[in-house]
Amino acid sequence: MLKLEIEKPVARLLAFGAPFISIFLLIDQVSDPVNVTKMAALSVVAFGLAAVVLVKSPRMLWSDAKPQIIAAVALIVLAISAVVNSSSPLGQNFYGTYGRNTGFLTYLSLTLVFVSTLVLRRTESFRNILYGLLAAGLINVVYGAWTVTFGDFVSWNNPYNRILGTFGNPNFIGAFLGIFASLLVAYLLTPGTHWGVRLMGVIVLIATFLEIKSSLAVQGVVVSGGGIALVIFYYLRSKFEKWTVPFIYLVSVGVVGIIAMMGALQKGPLASIVYKTSVSLRGEYWQAGINMGNSHPFTGVGMDSYGDWYRRSRDAQALILPGPNTTTNAAHNVFLDVFAYGGYPLFIAYMALIVMSLIAAIKLTFIQKEFNFVKVGLIVAWICYQVQALISINQIGLAIWGWVTGGALIAYEFSTREARSETSVKSVTKKVVKNNPLISAQLLAGLGMVAGILIAIPPLSGDIKWREALKSQNIDLVTAALTPGYMNPGSSNLYTSATQIFEQSNLPDMAYKYGKLNTEYNPNYFDAWRLLYALKNATPEDRKLAKEKMIELDPLNEEWKKLP
Repeated sequence: MLKLEIEKPVARLLAFGAPFISIFLLIDQVSDPVNVTKMAALSVVAFGLAAVVLVKSPRMLWSDAKPQIIAAVALIVLAISAVVNSSSPLGQNFYGTYGRNTGFLTYLSLTLVFVSTLVLRRTESFRNILYGLLAAGLINVVYGAWTVTFGDFVSWNNPYNRILGTFGNPNFIGAFLGIFASLLVAYLLTPGTHWGVRLMGVIVLIATFLEIKSSLAVQGVVVSGGGIALVIFYYLRSKFEKWTVPFIYLVSVGVVGIIAMMGALQKGPLASIVYKTSVSLRGEYWQAGINMGNSHPFTGVGMDSYGDWYRRSRDAQALILPGPNTTTNAAHNVFLDVFAYGGYPLFIAYMALIVMSLIAAIKLTFIQKEFNFVKVGLIVAWICYQVQALISINQIGLAIWGWVTGGALIAYEFSTREARSETSVKSVTKKVVKNNPLISAQLLAGLGMVAGILIAIPPLSGDIKWREALKSQNIDLVTAALTPGYMNPGSSNLYTSATQIFEQSNLPDMAYKYGKLNTEYNPNYFDAWRLLYALKNATPEDRKLAKEKMIELDPLNEEWKKLP
């Protein structure tokens, strides 16, 4: 049967690919061991999945999931529109900014992953995806325990002096461990789980909570607290015939949640405990994202181009807190990032996918009363990610789970429907088999993965070359690493680093060359103009132009108007 022929490789690639994306790192070979590597891994998995699903079963997919496909295609088309209409560099729009890599390729890949999960129907497929998340979580718990006990064996720069996991940031590992803890509680509460497994699970859960605490990540506490509270709701729902007790519990949790939220906003009895200055900072970052979307309502500012527009879009109060020279390249809210990137059209397409996943979760809540690990696990993991997305940055190792579980929720809801048109599926199956009689799903997946790595490898290759050139201290290798090409795309961060290194190495001519190139590559990049202004070899005309551009790009900051 074609459905089984397609589902098996898709489910297997999702079950192994998603956790691989979360844990994959490259140490020592690159300057960014986390983001550019995870983007490459995501692209490989996504294109492998898409090759199987879109070649083998496009009609079957269209027949089962028309609204989801329309929204996904709209998201991709509107993201392309954002790229085409952006004044930021094409390479930045496509691959994303350094240290984020959440450009067009990432959103295309995440959308392909979402669409691919829609073909799943077997309970085993969904369960294996959740097992993959548990496996990635367990690896990070063990890694975190080792780091706390013996020190980090990964030789990367850790300015936080806290656990980083395989995410490179204590906030991200805290949020991921919150998702893991919530899913683990759901697994331990599942009827039939062996007592020995439950005992080991409790030990792992305690270690997870201790690591969330050591990460000092508020979002880890929020995600784990909210997720576990939701798991308990589904457990109570399965134990009581009527809705009375679950409803009272839900209202009680809601009241506590509202009080905690008020505390985060410096209001109510928990204000002194919950509030952190970072909440106020996020408020300014959010407002800047809103301003970007409103000022570019139809096309946005471009994919992963928030940083180029932050200074121009921030409100006046942002000059007080976080301060005139404290900037960011992300809204710290995934929804507002999308709004800034592509305006209202892209935001609506993105929200359409979110709403369809939410509808599936609500349907499953009412249809299935029993405590089902697959149902509860998918719903809780997806909601936990959305909570994290509301208050933090779109990190690829986390984002993959939001998109996988979002698509899987819809597919699982499809699989529970009683009335399904088997005859139409059979007819579509026959047509698809006729079109692809000689190509196996495994071969298609392999070809797709090769295409994925060829598309995603350039920034990774460029980063490796740059790292090797710096280690060699050979001017020819450094120059070669700065020469733009397919396998060596340009980057504002790369040119800025090179300019600073040349200037500090008393090579003013080289510093000037790449300082000028930096401003030509991305005229919207504020730091390029500030650096050019400060170069020894900058001419009076250069400094005059740089001053004008700094005032244009940061109009509320009076500091630049005072420059000579």
